[in-house]
Amino acid sequence: MSKANSTGRPRYPWKTAWVTGAGRGIGAELTRLLCRQGVTVYGSARTSEQLEQLQQALRGCEGELIPVPLDIRDADALQQLFLSWDAKGFMPELVVLNAGTHDPFSAYEFSAQRCKALLDINLQGTINCLEPVLYRYLGGGVPVCQAKPADAIKTSGSSGQIAVVSSSAGYRGLPTAAAYGAGKAALINLCEALRSDLQGSGVKLQLINPGFVRTPLTDKNDFSMPALMDADEAARRIVAGLLSDRFEIIFPRRFVYLLKLFRIIPYRWYFWLIGRATGAGKDVRNR
Repeated sequence: MSKANSTGRPRYPWKTAWVTGAGRGIGAELTRLLCRQGVTVYGSARTSEQLEQLQQALRGCEGELIPVPLDIRDADALQQLFLSWDAKGFMPELVVLNAGTHDPFSAYEFSAQRCKALLDINLQGTINCLEPVLYRYLGGGVPVCQAKPADAIKTSGSSGQIAVVSSSAGYRGLPTAAAYGAGKAALINLCEALRSDLQGSGVKLQLINPGFVRTPLTDKNDFSMPALMDADEAARRIVAGLLSDRFEIIFPRRFVYLLKLFRIIPYRWYFWLIGRATGAGKDVRNR
């Protein structure tokens, strides 16, 4: 449970957090929300300009934004960031791995290079971040890649909270999202596996699967997006989920539950429904 602060608003249980993809969209709104409730947020993005603008906008909040310009594809840069935190004896209590991108394209435009560019950020970039976080949250005594299961799970003093932002697009294949959906599906599977490994460790892992949220990424979509939600509301739903014991944080619930249902219906019905809903297969070469 969160405690009240001096203004009477609920105070969150974290003093510090690291949020990737904090420069815009959901990451920026989540950073705003955390800072306003007294959390010191280390915000990462590939460009420092967005972070500096957000930092200026948040001056006067109970918490503060500390810009950490970072490309999560750069494993060496990540190592240097964590070594600098190690030197201070510091590790954020909450980590939200939100950074990602979107590049919609159909089978007629299919490109290995475009697929790789998406997966390098959405999947491998998240994995790059997870390795040093898990290593430190699990005690840091044994590198995760070398630890035996018992060492990794029962390390003394293990603690911390991790949230990985995937997408309900990872539940089943959607038109123009072959690369995007594949990466998100992989993140869902990854988190499910890690959650089982982390049982009893003291490290809390959660998975965030939003529906459509109004951001610069969804602005790229050229189709109707049902139940479209603003990013500030999405941030509030995320925080509510982080404060709960739920593994999966979803919103808007009715729409995402419908997508969950799509996972169990036969392909014939699924492809017909998706075709009706999105117009898939109609004049796709002219999109």
